[in-house]
Amino acid sequence: MKVTCSRIVRFDAGHRLYQHEGKCQNIHGHGYSVHITAEAPSLDKVGRVIDFSVLKQTIGGWIDQKWDHTIILYEKDKETVEVISKLQKDKEVFVAPFNPTAENMAKYLLEEICPKLLKDKEVKVTNIRVYETPNCYSDASL
Repeated sequence: MKVTCSRIVRFDAGHRLYQHEGKCQNIHGHGYSVHITAEAPSLDKVGRVIDFSVLKQTIGGWIDQKWDHTIILYEKDKETVEVISKLQKDKEVFVAPFNPTAENMAKYLLEEICPKLLKDKEVKVTNIRVYETPNCYSDASL
């Protein structure tokens, strides 16, 4: 039997999809929702995979610091990065090594960010679901 736990983290951000063929080539924003699902080889002494607050503080903290209330742009979108970076006041543009689709954001969190943030815990994140809108989401799973 497998037991998991999940935490939802919400944030607001703008992005632009580099080389998109439609309206998403324009800078626009979303109220994102990230569903983080974790599992562990066994439950802890309290009977948990991990305390929900740890997921909130670690992964949610990273999202708050790096993605919330900023613009997420692909590093290859150099002209847009340059222009928007000059306009940002309180928070840097997040220049991503990927085009900021929901799919790529989920994959990046799952493969890059979560393992680093939880490296000292006996838990691993096995699924990230990124809702770009209430009707559209993407999953990345191990």
